[in-house]
Amino acid sequence: MSDLLSIADLPEGAFAEILALSERTDLGTPLAGKGVALVFQKPSARTRNSTEMAAVQLGAHPIYIQKEEVGLGSRESAEDVARTLACYHAIIAARVMDHRDLAAMADAVDTPLLNLLSDRDHPLQALADLLTVKQLLGRLEGARIAYVGDADNNVARSLAQACVLVGAELTLASPEAYALADPPYGVRHVVDPAEAVAGAQIVYTDVWVSMGQDDEAEARLKAFADYQVDEALMARSDDAFFLHCLPARRGEEVTDAVMESARSAVWRQAENRMHTARGALAWLAGMR
Repeated sequence: MSDLLSIADLPEGAFAEILALSERTDLGTPLAGKGVALVFQKPSARTRNSTEMAAVQLGAHPIYIQKEEVGLGSRESAEDVARTLACYHAIIAARVMDHRDLAAMADAVDTPLLNLLSDRDHPLQALADLLTVKQLLGRLEGARIAYVGDADNNVARSLAQACVLVGAELTLASPEAYALADPPYGVRHVVDPAEAVAGAQIVYTDVWVSMGQDDEAEARLKAFADYQVDEALMARSDDAFFLHCLPARRGEEVTDAVMESARSAVWRQAENRMHTARGALAWLAGMR
């Protein structure tokens, strides 16, 4: 059985297979009569709704499991949680604080594991991002993408890994202290957001203060003060589309004018979370 914990860990060709499945609406019900466990240590409107609907579309019965119900790593070890859920479900999907818990769960069972988000990776977001880019530009190879803001987070890391696989050109713009550690070969980092955005076809940003980083808020807001995506920064691009993984803190990393502009594709991107979740679940169920 295969898992989807990180884009970097996927076997050769798997990312393209999942993306192709995500574009299809004729996948049938390969999970009919089967369960999909959705373990959420961290809440999320988009991840829960998109994954539940994706499971239903494939014929599965999704079960949403809150952190209090399992006590992952506290009341019960990650391995034992996985062993229990594997008794009932065809796929285990988890949104966790620590990526090591996902790895432990995957090692404990043969049931496929799907990463809904960890502190290290966010593969489903990267799939939705690149599906959106392909829809907007008609291709992925050679697409010029600028990511502005916190470049050393799970969203930027998975996006960078995915861009390398599909031949997209990614430039990350952040202060040096927030640059992506060990970026994949071919991904460029700059400090100046205007340099990153110049000639870009896609401009992407994320929140500066993520869930669990409230104690860093003051330092982060100061560090990223010059990285807001506003109309002036967008004007430096090649009439780019705007993307954001949401939720957005309007007035911080992005302005209302950009979010509501005709070039904003954030809601298409949000919808694609469901389509790529469906593709990922189908792939984990054995479809190729």
